Order: sequence, then C-alpha cells, then structure tokens
Amino acid sequence: EMKRGGEKRGKRSKRGWMWNQFFLLEEYTGMDHQYVGKLHSDGDRGDGSIRYVLTGDGAGSLFVIDENSGDIHATKRLDREEKAYYTLRAKAVNRITNTSLEGESEFIIKIHDINDNEPKFTKDPYFTEVPEMSPLGTVVTQVTATDADDPTYGNSARVVYSILQGQPYFSVEPNTGVIKTALPNMDRETKENYVVVIQAKDMAGQMGGLSGTTTVSITLSDVNDNPPRFPKSLYEFKAPESTEPGSTVAVLRATDADIGRNAEMNYRITSSDGPSMFDISTNRSTQDGVITLRKSLDFERKRSYTLRIQVENSNPDPRFLRYAATTDGATVKLIVEDVDEPPVFDRVGYVMEVKEDVAVGTIIGSVSATDPDSSRSPVRYSIDRRTDMDRVLNVHPGNGSVFMLRTLDREDIAWHNVSVIATEFNNPRLMSRVPVYVRVLDVNDNAPTFATYYETFVCENAKANQRIQTVSAADADEPIGGHRFFFSLAHEASVKANFTVRDNKDNTAGILTRRNSYSRLQRSNYLVPVVISDSDFPMQSSTNTLTVHVCTCDREGNMQLCNQEALVLTAGLSTGALMAIIFCVLILLMIVVLFAALRRQQRKKEPLIISKEDVRDNVVSYNDEGGGEEDTQAFDIGTLRNPEATEESKQRRDIKPETLQPPIRRTVILPPAHRDNADVRNFINQRLQENDQDPTAPPYDSLATYAYEGSGSVAESLSSLGSMTIEGDQDYNYLSEWGPRFKKLADLYGGEDSDSCRDS
Repeated sequence: EMKRGGEKRGKRSKRGWMWNQFFLLEEYTGMDHQYVGKLHSDGDRGDGSIRYVLTGDGAGSLFVIDENSGDIHATKRLDREEKAYYTLRAKAVNRITNTSLEGESEFIIKIHDINDNEPKFTKDPYFTEVPEMSPLGTVVTQVTATDADDPTYGNSARVVYSILQGQPYFSVEPNTGVIKTALPNMDRETKENYVVVIQAKDMAGQMGGLSGTTTVSITLSDVNDNPPRFPKSLYEFKAPESTEPGSTVAVLRATDADIGRNAEMNYRITSSDGPSMFDISTNRSTQDGVITLRKSLDFERKRSYTLRIQVENSNPDPRFLRYAATTDGATVKLIVEDVDEPPVFDRVGYVMEVKEDVAVGTIIGSVSATDPDSSRSPVRYSIDRRTDMDRVLNVHPGNGSVFMLRTLDREDIAWHNVSVIATEFNNPRLMSRVPVYVRVLDVNDNAPTFATYYETFVCENAKANQRIQTVSAADADEPIGGHRFFFSLAHEASVKANFTVRDNKDNTAGILTRRNSYSRLQRSNYLVPVVISDSDFPMQSSTNTLTVHVCTCDREGNMQLCNQEALVLTAGLSTGALMAIIFCVLILLMIVVLFAALRRQQRKKEPLIISKEDVRDNVVSYNDEGGGEEDTQAFDIGTLRNPEATEESKQRRDIKPETLQPPIRRTVILPPAHRDNADVRNFINQRLQENDQDPTAPPYDSLATYAYEGSGSVAESLSSLGSMTIEGDQDYNYLSEWGPRFKKLADLYGGEDSDSCRDS
C-alpha cells in the first residue's frame, strides 16, 4: 500500500505496490523534515529483509527515504514557482541478494501552491498621452500585471485592478486594466501632465490578498483649440525715409496658447493707405509677422502710413471652429522720419549717341539731379574717373552737360560707359551716381581691304580670261544698309596689264588672265594692284596688291614646279608652322654643337712639344673678295701651280715612330670641272703620295679640300680691280647675249627704264 499521512490511496490486485500522487505544501517553515508519505510492499514481512530504494528528481538531496520503513521526507523548503512537481522511481530489493522483489515503479510528488507571490506589472512606470478635449471614456492605455502563483488552484493568481491616484480625471477597468478618461474636455492649457497610480491585487481583491502598484504618467497632447491673439490692438513703429526697399520696418508677434504645428500662424495686410508699399510674412522659427518695405519712403510726400493686420492659424481644426473666433486683428501705424537725402537723378540711367568724328568739346547730352529735401540744395556734377580712365568725357559741374575731351574711334571702342556723380553743394558727403552709356555711331572712315591674305598661282600654259583667284573684302565700318564693295584694276596698271579684275557684284571679284601663256624663267611672279571701294559716304577706297606666282603645270592644270617661295606656300605650311620648324631645327643644331664641343674638350690632350716646326695643316682665311680667275694681282696662284715649292716631308717630332706601317691608300675624287687641269691634278696627286708614304701621318683617313676656280669662263673677268672706267662709261648690253642665267644681271645693268609697269 501507499500511504501519505496514514491515508490509503488505492489498491492493486496483482502487484504488491499501491501508487498514486503525493502532495506537499510549498514554503514549509517547520524545524523538522517535512513528511511526504510512506512506501510499503506486500512482500515486506517486517523482518528487515527488504530494503527500499528511491531514484529520480531530487532523490537523495531534496527527498530521502528510510530504507527499512519506506518513509519519505523533504529535506528543504520547496517553491512551486521554481518546480511544480517531481517525478521519482521506487523499488524494493532483497537486502541479502540485492535482487528486486518487483519491477521499478514511478510516482509524482506535486507541490501544492500557496499565495506567496504578489502581482507584478510588466512596466513601471508607464508613459502615455491622450489628446486634450477628448470625450468621456476615451481609452488612454492598458496596464498588465502578472502573478506567479498557480492560476488553476484557488484565487492566488486572480488579479483585480484599482486606481489609487488620478481621480477624478481617469478610471481603470478592474478586470482588464484599461485606463480611460473620467472627465470630458480636459484642457492641456490648464493642466498638461497627470500621474496615475494603479494597484493590482490577487485573491480577486479580497482581504489578505497580495498587491503591486505601478505609476502611469499621462500627458495631454495639444490640439488646435485656441486661435492666435494680438497682445495689443494698436502698434506704432518708426522708419527713416532712407530705408532701402526690402528692409524690415516692423515686427509683430501674436500669441497662441497651442504649441508646435497648432501654433503656426499666417499674417496678412487687409488694408493700407499706401497701396503696394508694404509686404508682411511669417518668420517660421519665431511665428513673428515681419513687415518689409516694397517701395522707397519719402518724408516730403507722405509722413505716415496706417495698416490693418490680420493673423490666423495655418492649420485650423474644424472641430473647434465653432467655439471661438479663429482670427484676430491689429492696427499698425508707421511714422516716416525725415533724413537729409542725396540728390536724385531724373532718370535711372542715360543713353547718349555721338558720331565718331565729333570734335573735341562738343556737347553730346546732359544729366539732371535735384535735392529731394525741402532745403533744395544746389547740385554739383562730376565724372567718376575710375569709370573713365582715358578721360574721354567730361561734365559741366553746374548744368550737367556732357561733352567730349578726346576724339573717338568706333572701331576701337564702340561704347563708353561712365558714372556721373551728383553732390549736394551744402553737404558734399551726400552724393548719388547714375550710369551714362555713350554709344559711338559709325562714320565711314575706314577703307575696305582684302578679307585675307591671298597666295595666287598661274600656270605657264594658262589660257586668256581664265579665273585664277576669287577675292573678297572686309571693312571695319558698319553701314546701316550693309557693305557693298566695288573692285577694279588700278589705273596705272591697266596699260599692258597681264591680268584683269572682274567685279562679281556680290562683294567678291575674280582675277582673270589676259594672255595665253606665261614664262616662269622670264618672270616668276606678278604684282596685281586691286582697288576696292565702298558705297558709303564719304566713299573710301584702298589699293591692295595681289601676288601671282608663275608655276609649271601639267595638262590638267596641276602645279609641278614653282619658285622657292611658292613651293613653300604650296606645301600647306603657314608662316607660324615654318617658324616653329626652323626654331626646332636651331635648337637641335645648338645641342649637336654643344655636344661636339664637350667631346672635343674631353679628348683634347697636351702635345709633347709646341714649336713652330710642328708640321700641321694651317688654314688661313682672308676676308677679301677676289676679282675672279683673271685677277692675278689680288692673289698669286703660282704657289698652287708649283708643286716643287712645297717643303720636303718631315718627320713629326712630337711623337716617336715605333714601326714603319705600310702606306695607307687614300683616294681623292676630283670634280669634273677640274679633271682637265693638269697642274692642279699633279699637285694634288703629289700631296696624296706624300701622305701615303708618311709613316708619322695620323692612322686615320683625312680629307683635304682644294678650291680652284678654273682657267676661264664665258663671262670673262668680273673683277673691278683692273677697271679704270666709271659705271656710266660701261656698256652692259652684251650681258643679254650670255643666255638665261645672266638675265637678271642684264635686267639690272642692261636697261635704264623702270620695270614697274610690267609688274602687273
């Protein structure tokens, strides 16, 4: 049987064990171990041969069993909230053989609950808010408390809520913990914050139950239930008449009991005796009404202004519009204070026009300024020279007349913009400025010229009336009706002209040939004077020279050969590009020369002996122009023609020859013009043989250059050394018989007439 406290719990007919649950109260406070129950087997005859064994949760520590009697005791205080029940296993074994009399059986010790835990709230404190002016019964928040006791056993865990503090404003539902408003239309502006204390009590709120409390902090949130109000109905401000437009002249502040977005305001001007004189806006950071000036004040014209200002909420709440007025108004009086003002010009700016050929001292316009004050002080005018550094204009100090100090050129500066200063005569510190824009009108004072630089070519096989170039013109002037240019050939070049000018009537002209063929050998280029005239008054014209180069062309007209200048131009390189190429070449040459000089300096060694007898090739330079091969008085060529006059080959004394090396063969190639001169050839061969047989000669090839003009020419001697006649006595007509190579010389000395007519 199984016993607890002597009570029989049940029977089993086929086994000797009687099992059920054991119950034990928690939080036992007695001095002895708490008795749980007794285990007994039918096989126990009381002779001590049976031993009881207990295993499972807490066996041996929390629960112990008397192995002889089977009594179970709890050794410690137990807490149901820590563990509600314990599962153990028991068996009866033979003390001698240690064999089980029956199989192991399981039983439960369940802990009985007592009300030893008070309710606890999930939060402490609570923070919440509810809109002001809320109706009665508006839910504010819900509080929740929990009890650790067993909710299935008695009322230990049954919690009831009540309000200890916060009445009569709020109430709480006992079973749910929902807090509601207990008064309607609570006003935040009257009281904003409330502290409510809520109690939770177990045992269904009966006497002896445990309780816990929490604090709920409730804030009434703002709604827009108050309109803005002006503290005063009349405001008075002052502003000097010198206040600039856009400046602030008054600041109003209305009050609103609401806060945040509900306190935002809008101001507007409902009436004013100065239409469009003022503006009002809201400073969003301070909610002030800022009145600004739109137009200038004038004490002499109006000394005060009266405005009516209205203020209203920016975000009104329709629920409260019926309770009170939503707007408020106030009157603003602005008094204008007198200020000594600078002179005022009758215009904000002046535009004057003058022709560019106007004479110095001519009046081109005038400015006018007056003192706006009642004193009407006289005004003095002057030019701000920082705006007229070249001193082109001036102004009369008394009447404001603007006149010229210098001549004008529209093509140089088309506009002259200056500032005129007006100063009060009685108070020079008061001054004002006005811009004066002087437009320079065009006068036809510039002659048209070629629009660009033209390089023109004509083929030797060109046909008559063939167009070789189209030219256009440019003019710095700007006539009202546009440009109209006329082209023609200069009158002095029209006689025996090689080219003609045809006006295309569209501000261009064509350059045409007047004959069938040209000779580059006879004449490489022609100068064509073109007269360009404009159509304005007074008419201006200029003569522009067009250079025409004669070139050799194929049958299709493609250029093949021109003079050196033309070839450079046909290569498509501009002057700037050619200069850049030349500059780069010069830099490279300088680098090469510098490098060679450094190398030479590094290799230079001091000779063994320095003596006049040192055999070296000496180069003697004479800066004297000879008279030709027939001039035997200027230079004795006998030395060159007498090879025997040269010295015998000598040994070099600055070095010691070690061995005689075989002669090095050197070859000298004579130009064809000198191959027939026997004496020079013999001389050079002899010098070559001497160098080949010289053992002391340098062990490298050397090049010796001998310049010899020859024995004669078709032109005979050109030297003037033997001439005893003056230039006027000479007859140079024979030069034209020498062929084309002497044509230029024949032109220079052969004729007395100028060749200027043929340049066309």
